[in-house]
Amino acid sequence: MKFRPLHDRVVIRRVDEAGTTKGGIIIPDTAKEKPMEGEVVAVGPGARDDKGALVPLGIKTGDRILFGKWSGTEIKLDGQDLLILTEGDVLGVIVPTAAAKKAA
Repeated sequence: MKFRPLHDRVVIRRVDEAGTTKGGIIIPDTAKEKPMEGEVVAVGPGARDDKGALVPLGIKTGDRILFGKWSGTEIKLDGQDLLILTEGDVLGVIVPTAAAKKAA
C-alpha cells in the first residue's frame, strides 16, 4: 500500500537503539525507551503561507531526524510501525560526519 502524507506532514520509521550499553550491560525490552531518532519514509508537498503559496519542506525522504519523545501519531501500515509528524515536531536533521561515511 502506498501512503502519501498531506501538507507539512512527514512519515518516519523509528531507528532501533542498541540492546546493550557501552559497558556491555544488556537492556531488556521492557526497560527500553522509545527512540527519538528516525528515518523519513515519506513527506508531504508542504504547507501554504498566508498568500496561498506552497512552502516546500526542509526535510526529504531518507533523512535521519530527531523528534520529540511524545510527538506524532503512531500507525501500523503494511506490518510496519510508523509515525506521522508535522514538520514543526522535527527537532533537527542528523548529518553524517566524514568518519561515519567511511565506516559505512
